[in-house]
Amino acid sequence: MTEDWPVSNVQEYSVSELSGALKRSVEDQFGYVRVRAELSGVKHAASGHLYFALKDEKSVLDGVCWRGQAQKLSFRPEDGLEVICSGKLTTYAARSKYQMVVDTMEPAGAGALMALLDERRKKLAAEGLFDEANKKPIPFLPCVIGVVTSPTGAVIRDILHRLNDRFPRRVIVWPVLVQGQGAADQVTEAIRGFNNLKPDGPVPRPDLLVVARGGGSIEDLWSFNEENVVRATAESDIPVISAVGHETDTTLIDHASDLRAPTPTGAAEMAVPVREELSLTISDLGRRLAGQRQSLIQARQEKLTALDRALPKPADILGLLQQRFDDVCERLPRALAFITQRKKSDLNRIGGALTPGRLSQTLSYQQRESLVLGNRLAPAYQRTIGVRSEKLSATSRMLESLSYERVLDRGFALVENDAGAPISKAAGLGAGDRVAIRFADGVRRAHIDDEKASLASPAPTRGKKPTKDGKSRQDVRQGKLF
Repeated sequence: MTEDWPVSNVQEYSVSELSGALKRSVEDQFGYVRVRAELSGVKHAASGHLYFALKDEKSVLDGVCWRGQAQKLSFRPEDGLEVICSGKLTTYAARSKYQMVVDTMEPAGAGALMALLDERRKKLAAEGLFDEANKKPIPFLPCVIGVVTSPTGAVIRDILHRLNDRFPRRVIVWPVLVQGQGAADQVTEAIRGFNNLKPDGPVPRPDLLVVARGGGSIEDLWSFNEENVVRATAESDIPVISAVGHETDTTLIDHASDLRAPTPTGAAEMAVPVREELSLTISDLGRRLAGQRQSLIQARQEKLTALDRALPKPADILGLLQQRFDDVCERLPRALAFITQRKKSDLNRIGGALTPGRLSQTLSYQQRESLVLGNRLAPAYQRTIGVRSEKLSATSRMLESLSYERVLDRGFALVENDAGAPISKAAGLGAGDRVAIRFADGVRRAHIDDEKASLASPAPTRGKKPTKDGKSRQDVRQGKLF
């Protein structure tokens, strides 16, 4: 049994038809809108499209920026940044949701950008990218200067003109975008590309880099606040001069570079000295050096002249010595004659005292003294010889009793190797060694076989000898050396 459903005249839609109607209604009603909101969930797709959410304290609106418009943005969208978006509302039927298609996007104000810039500056400073200890000295006169800037702007012409006026140098320009989407990546690639050049390659490696751009708003200069640009500048092995904007403009690359110039023209002035001023300085230093050298020579000459006046004349020194020599030569003959006369007088005085009787008396006295001394020395000499002889005999007897030959007389033998050294242990001999066995009455040669006798084997027993009472007794002869 079936029920009869009531018939209705309400028009029926398919899902696609309803989605299309909603899409047309939303796009017609909100064909162009401007929305001020905070970015959230920013996603850069591989296709180049930019997906994000626009939110305030109560609501969230999905947004998309197609690749063509995303490449034209003057800054890089990030989470938490407040922006003003212009575009239209549309629906996304696949998920039954509506979203905003953004044509243009700009920061909501300098306050938001400055907050983002300050946060990034603190982060990079904490990593040590801005430390003064990492700054490299700028070469005084670089041979090759690399310039990273736009090849069509006035900046490169100002730099080249200023370099030619001051000191012409070879300049290599790496053309890059200095504003808009992709500018930061190109500047980063240029800095690292210059550092990767080889000194002996076809393109010479610069001695100095200049990153330059003209003035503009904070949005225009935002590419030089990107992290990749700052990190490439801090990591550069080549010294970098930053010249971005005017003197009042400050970007993060200024903190990471080795030297900040107020303008691109100022960067050229810092890069090279003025050739005419340098020539004048060198000439002035040359004149001063020549004057100092002449003054030094004159001062040394004056000092030498003063020392020469203070020294005595050679004739005066030699004249005094010659005078002393003449005086000695004159006194020498008289002194020799005087000494000869005095020695002759002494000889005559001593010779007069020597008479034959006194000489005989002196000789007899000496003979008597010698005879008395000889009579006293003879008994003492005999006693000493006797004592020494007895001591020598006792020592000889003791030596004879302690001689190893007496040990041999008691039945022992002395074993010697081929070198004549005594062998005291069996371990000192090997199989096949030749030995000499010394007995009391001679020496016999022998060979050692490879069999080892047991140290515990008993000594052979000697024959028993009869005692006076007719009983036999064991041989008690000494079996040890000591």
